[in-house]
Amino acid sequence: MRNIFILLFFSLILIQTVNAQFRNRKNTPTGEQSVLNNYANPREYEIASIDIRGLNILDKNALISLTGLRVGDKIKIPGDQISAAIKKLWNHGLVGDVSIVVDRIEGNQVHLAIELSELPRLTGFTFEGINQSKETELREDLNLYRGKVVTDAVIRNAQLTVKSSFVAKGFLNTQVDVIKVSDSVNSDGLKLRIVVDKKQKVKIDKVIINGNKDISDAKLKKKMKKTGERPKFTLFRLSAQALTRMSPKNVFNTVTKSHEMSWEDLKLFFEDNVKLNVFKNAKLIKEDFEADKLALIEYYNSKGYRDAVILSDSIVNVDGKGINVVINIEEGNKFYFRDIIWTGNYIYSDEVLNAVLDIKGGDTYNKELIEKKVNFNPRGLDISGLYMDDGYLFFRVDPVEVLVENDSIDIEMRIYEGDQATINKVTFSGNDRTSDHVIRRELTTIPGEKFRRSDLILTQQRLSQIGYFDPEQIKPNYFPNPANGTVDIDWQLVEKSNDQIELSGGWGGYYGFVGTLGVSLNNFSMKNLMKGKFKPYPVGDGQRLSLRMQANGQQYQNYSFSFTEPWLGGKKPNSFTVSLNTTVLRTWQGNDFDGDGIGDVRRSGFGDFNASIKIKGVTVGFGKRLVWPDPNFTFTSHLSYQNYTMNNYAALGRGFEYGTSNNISLNLTLARNNIDNPMYPKSGSTISISGALTPPHSYWRNIGPDAPVVLKYKWVEYHKWMIDTKYYLNLFDKFVIEAKAHFGIIGRYKSDQMPGPFERFYLGGAGLAGQQFIIANDVVGLRGYEDNSLVPPYSTQIDYTAGNGIRGGIMYDKFGLELRYPVSTAEAATIYGFIFAEGGNNWYHYEDFNPFDMYRSAGVGVRVFMPAFGLIGINWAYGFDTLPGKSDISGSQFHFTIGQQLR
Repeated sequence: MRNIFILLFFSLILIQTVNAQFRNRKNTPTGEQSVLNNYANPREYEIASIDIRGLNILDKNALISLTGLRVGDKIKIPGDQISAAIKKLWNHGLVGDVSIVVDRIEGNQVHLAIELSELPRLTGFTFEGINQSKETELREDLNLYRGKVVTDAVIRNAQLTVKSSFVAKGFLNTQVDVIKVSDSVNSDGLKLRIVVDKKQKVKIDKVIINGNKDISDAKLKKKMKKTGERPKFTLFRLSAQALTRMSPKNVFNTVTKSHEMSWEDLKLFFEDNVKLNVFKNAKLIKEDFEADKLALIEYYNSKGYRDAVILSDSIVNVDGKGINVVINIEEGNKFYFRDIIWTGNYIYSDEVLNAVLDIKGGDTYNKELIEKKVNFNPRGLDISGLYMDDGYLFFRVDPVEVLVENDSIDIEMRIYEGDQATINKVTFSGNDRTSDHVIRRELTTIPGEKFRRSDLILTQQRLSQIGYFDPEQIKPNYFPNPANGTVDIDWQLVEKSNDQIELSGGWGGYYGFVGTLGVSLNNFSMKNLMKGKFKPYPVGDGQRLSLRMQANGQQYQNYSFSFTEPWLGGKKPNSFTVSLNTTVLRTWQGNDFDGDGIGDVRRSGFGDFNASIKIKGVTVGFGKRLVWPDPNFTFTSHLSYQNYTMNNYAALGRGFEYGTSNNISLNLTLARNNIDNPMYPKSGSTISISGALTPPHSYWRNIGPDAPVVLKYKWVEYHKWMIDTKYYLNLFDKFVIEAKAHFGIIGRYKSDQMPGPFERFYLGGAGLAGQQFIIANDVVGLRGYEDNSLVPPYSTQIDYTAGNGIRGGIMYDKFGLELRYPVSTAEAATIYGFIFAEGGNNWYHYEDFNPFDMYRSAGVGVRVFMPAFGLIGINWAYGFDTLPGKSDISGSQFHFTIGQQLR
């Protein structure tokens, strides 16, 4: 009886469903009605016609085609074909109520009519409860547009999208109501009113971790990069300036008075809120929280807890404004490596593979470490690199736990070496401006050669360093073909402009016209210039052309031109450079007002000058990319001639105000550069060792130390050596540290000859060249001190008659650390902030050199690189030491920098 009852129940439901889908008209003859309603014996008819009633906008023929019914088809009534046709219409989401009726029957032919109601169309939507900027943002996120069919799903999706946008910003209790409003103008239209009540922002008050016995809460919370706690106290009564003037005891008394905090509580406050929560969100964002939970398990795994799991997590409402996040962990047991067993290796022995893996029995078990040492180790060798650098692209290794006994695990490394792969085709795309041959000459992945992973890395590095493509978007895709032992490589590139235009001007009092006009084309094409191909100017061959004019009225004028062909002849990376420059500086040389032994610049009117220096120069250079010790090395040589003409110009030092000097020098530079990104390096280093040597004129000119300075310095004589090195390390997240060291020394060929007044070191400030006293010398920045403030000699007791009144150091050193964080690394602009500490000094005599005697500073700053304008920076620095001849420490200084500072 029970089974019979269930059968009857489902039969009634089936009958009701069919009736809802198909019905016959009331005027159908009674005999025919009995046939149409005979579900036990359905009758077959041929469809004679199909009509649709209730249409306003939709196309009749299109809807009929959607049903799958066609005139001439044979169907059974009642039958599944009618219900299937109705479902098809519903599935397309265009109609609401729909039914198919028999209009009439003529013999074995049936005339059908589809009666339906169209869903309303969206004619507009508005927001309530949010500001204009948020509304603009949501309109871009919502897939709502005029004429869109409004279904329940559309409304739900709109509601979910709006709510998710606020939840992501910490408004977990946001309520969103979507209200339908009939359009009074359009009867088939519908408007939506989206009402938002975002409520109070919900902050995480505490992250509570239960079940951790061996690893502390503090260590686990540090691994949760995105999920942090809100500060427990607010130091709103104290300004930053007031805090710096207060002793720790006074800070304690002020802060803790209303909070009943002990000194230990205050220390914990800073540990919890400064060390743990800086740069963290105190908002609960689901995606970030899931990532942080995964990071917790990965951290446990790295410490040997291979079975660690998060049993559960929950959210506890605290006060309506805050929540506690509770995470329940089961640590499991701690495991250790025991035996590492290699199978399938024929190319390399177990000893070699163990040396690369560098995991020994008794080490803490770490599955992540195995993956890193097997597949890709950014800090050293790995097993895949060992094989793939020898062409074994099809190589693979599977670490398998073969035995777990007590707290020890045996790992079997199952290797499939495969055959060596040969590069078949190398293609690239995305170079809209740069010619193919410029890219191809930088490739170390060459068809016909053996595949090497190191060649991929080197090519990516070179394409980044030439500066024509976005380093973040250079992607090598390779397509191995094990059947024939080959691989195709496709380089995905995105062009970026690194040309720069400098344009500024004005009219200033005594100076007259003040301005700069400069252009640097770093992807220039002389060939396209000759052919008249402009896009909008000749580009694509990787040549560099620079033109620059700068003027401060009649006082200072500079004109320079340079051209570089990086691949002279087009076959080898041998560069050729030629540059021309001329500089004129006019000043008024007056009395020595400040007692430094130099006549001070005084002006009495426009164009009133009585001192000048003119410099003309030409340089021809050759460069070569080296193969040994590695392909990151380059060697360059430049032959340079400079002519200095001085007229009552004492800025370089008393004793040599008049005369002409000539400087012929050979500059040799050995450099290595393997940084990953020239604009914002995150890894790698640069090192440069250079020497500039003039001929030893004193050996054949027979000029003694007591000769007149005009004669002595007619031909400049020195040898100058420089070392510049920078190292970049990605510490964590996006933080990058730059460590740098610089050293310079000017030597002499004869012990009784002092180096001349040119090419000396001027230390201090932003390091910008082209200023009044330093156009013929080497400028080195040292933030926290005024420009060129560390320029010996500092004493005024100088024997000018002996020519020792020359300004500028002959030895200097500088050391620095800079911690950087990027705000943007987009193609349009690279922006990063930094904090720094640096120190250096400048010496007049060799015997005074002391690398530990430094002028120190620290500060903060920001740099912005825009392709059209280059690198611009602003720095605030605090100099901790007192300059010679001063009574107070240097203190607070602001510095503005333009261009990449070498030192």
